[in-house]
Amino acid sequence: MSAHPGMHSSVPDFGAGGGALRRYSVHGVDASARSAAQRFGTLARIMVTTPPPRKAALYFIFVTVLIDMLAFGMIIPVLPILVQDFVGGSAARGAEIYGLFGTAWALMQFIFSPVQGSLSDHFGRRPVILISCTGLGLDFILMALAPNLWWLLAGRIISGIAAASFATAGAYISDITPPERRAASFGLIGAAFGVGFVVGPALGGLLGAISPRLPFWASAFMALANVCWGLFALPESLPKDKRVPFAWKNANPLGALKLLRSHPILAGLAGSFFLINLAHAVLPSTTVLYMHYRYGWDTRAVGLVLAGVGICSLIVQGFLVKPAVRLLHERRALALGLAFGAAGFAIYGLAPTGAIFWIGVPVMALWGIATPSLQAIMTRSVSVTEQGRLQGALACLMGLASLIGPTLFTQIFAIAIGTHADWGLPGAPFLLSTLLILLAIILAWRTTRMPLPEAPSSMPCPP
Repeated sequence: MSAHPGMHSSVPDFGAGGGALRRYSVHGVDASARSAAQRFGTLARIMVTTPPPRKAALYFIFVTVLIDMLAFGMIIPVLPILVQDFVGGSAARGAEIYGLFGTAWALMQFIFSPVQGSLSDHFGRRPVILISCTGLGLDFILMALAPNLWWLLAGRIISGIAAASFATAGAYISDITPPERRAASFGLIGAAFGVGFVVGPALGGLLGAISPRLPFWASAFMALANVCWGLFALPESLPKDKRVPFAWKNANPLGALKLLRSHPILAGLAGSFFLINLAHAVLPSTTVLYMHYRYGWDTRAVGLVLAGVGICSLIVQGFLVKPAVRLLHERRALALGLAFGAAGFAIYGLAPTGAIFWIGVPVMALWGIATPSLQAIMTRSVSVTEQGRLQGALACLMGLASLIGPTLFTQIFAIAIGTHADWGLPGAPFLLSTLLILLAIILAWRTTRMPLPEAPSSMPCPP
């Protein structure tokens, strides 16, 4: 293995100290150890291990994702109200326009995630992440000051562009984390999503009670404060000699998806990844409607369930991914996590009472073991110069699933509860998600039967 900055190695010291074994911090091979070996004709054998990811950098990425999710979560309670106010208070018209906002945001993710991923492969991760966070903070200020609906929509579009930095954050993790530890690091980022999902809407509701514009100001402050911290805490993870020229043929969605066809394992797991995200789209699009319809839950009860989902997700992704991958290895951890996901969706769709629905919450949370394992396998299938493109392509698939999923599942739900259908199965959208996850299990398991690619050398994080 090649030596990287920050690595340590046990090297015999044959100098004046008299044969004592010491630990040297080496960059390549330590000079004193080399001279000692030459002096006595001894072959110095250096055992170099891959360093743990630089904690300050990993924590910054965690906080960046956390702040982004908090910011998005905080505006959930107030954005529909602002939209409805701008259309004269009509709930029907407000819902229609708010759906357009969601579609616009997902479309921007679909288009710009591969762009940011390719830019980070050329310019480095640090500037792309910091510029995106700056743009997000300024965009929240724009939305806080929006005088009409179209300014608010423009802000939402810019938000979708700036939030495409999630792809670059994933590439950064791949850079600084050895392949065998990536699943745990991706799980940590998943935990940030869980925390933001729990705290964001609750905090937004409290601030929104004071003023519907206040959550936007708070989100702007957090995003820009994070930029100020990042200027000092975030080192560049991609050395200049590992960067590649920017090319539009790779940065557009179709070009980015070509990368996913470059290796049989990558293509199969990309299909599984898309099915997973398409199945997941039922949760934000249909769950609240389903809870109100089937169990008669009010807003408080729904909020408690969502908080429970976030807490369980935090526990699984923050504390269980690492031991699960260590015990089962990535392939079996992926399959087991997906099996829990399929079981969770089945419980949601078939639960006759709210109490049984609650049983599905921790079961569904164990699904969180799967995606970090899947991403870790996929990062080993591309070179270090393509990690940005890979994460951009995956974010592109997520955007595509977000474009298709909400309409698909809400229409199925509408048909299932319609007076003419008489299915007697309001949980049909969740049962469709169960089927999608089962297909993802089959595809992922068959794909990973072939030999897994050798992990490219890990990238050192500059001191």
